[in-house]
Amino acid sequence: MISRMILAACLVSLGALPAYADARSAAKEQVEFGVNVAQKGLWREAIYRWERAVEIDPTYAAAFNNLAIAYEHEGQFEKARKAYERATELDPNNAMIRQNYDLFREINDRTNRGGAR
Repeated sequence: MISRMILAACLVSLGALPAYADARSAAKEQVEFGVNVAQKGLWREAIYRWERAVEIDPTYAAAFNNLAIAYEHEGQFEKARKAYERATELDPNNAMIRQNYDLFREINDRTNRGGAR
């Protein structure tokens, strides 16, 4: 009985792997589309695509990084901070994400300090 339950649990978890791969693939399509439109200056469309990507795959750190950059570009700094934080949580060893977030904090913190005078 116990071995059947373990086998069933393994089969269920194996069945989830293709769904995860499909979600990542669909999210990557959204990210690529977002990159293309951002390069054309269509930042709102890029934000929409990257928001879709993180809805489809909430573990996709690169999508959160791109979303943070777009929010920052559009002046949505609190949303940018949250997206950067999520990206670094998901992929703490990613140097590019860390560099983007550090630069954002440096500029944003300096701007906030300068405005407080």
